[in-house]
Formats: sequence, C-alpha cells, structure tokens
Amino acid sequence: MSFYLYLFLGFLGGIPAGMGMGGGTVTIPLLVLVGGVEQKIAQSANLFSFLPMSTFALRTHAKNGLLQTRGILFTVLPALLFSALGAMLAATLPSSVLRKAFGAFLIALSLATALQNKS
Repeated sequence: MSFYLYLFLGFLGGIPAGMGMGGGTVTIPLLVLVGGVEQKIAQSANLFSFLPMSTFALRTHAKNGLLQTRGILFTVLPALLFSALGAMLAATLPSSVLRKAFGAFLIALSLATALQNKS
C-alpha cells in the first residue's frame, strides 16, 4: 500500500480525533476497509496514534477553556483498568472476531446517536 494512501487515511482519522469525536471510529474502518490492514494491526495503529493526537487536542481544548476536570479520577481509573483488560482480551481473540465486534459496536453507536438526535 502506498505511503500517500496511509498519510491520507491518517489525515481523515486525525480530524475527528482532534475534535474529540473518537478518531478510532473513523481510522480503524478506513485502515481495514480501504488500507487492507488486519483488524489487530489497525487497532494497534489507532492506539499508538492516539497518544500524540490526544496531547495536541487536550492542549487546544484546555486553552479554549473546554475541559471539565471535576470527577476526572472516577473516569480515568476505571478506564485504565478496563483498557488493560480489554487489551489482554483483544490479544487472545482472532482478528475476525474483533472486526465483527467493532462493527456491532459501530452499528449500536449509530443507532443510539440517531435515536438520541430524534428526541
């Protein structure tokens, strides 16, 4: 696959990530469907790219006064624990199972968003 294609896919995934909208929901399907990357590799690449993207996005949102820090510890601590557990689980599952689970998650997220906006 061409370097420029991956660069373009990173650009498309980076925009929603910078806005705090979950760049992985865009980046992972792009890498799998367009880039032909295995699901586990796409998820790993997304996690690795999240580190610098979140740093820049966090700084921008803090500069604009858009951060709510009250109660953050109650969110971060369980997220860290379950992220580690999820990573261990993902390492044991075949890519086909991860791909189907991620697809089901995206469908559920889409339906929840559509129903929430309808109200």
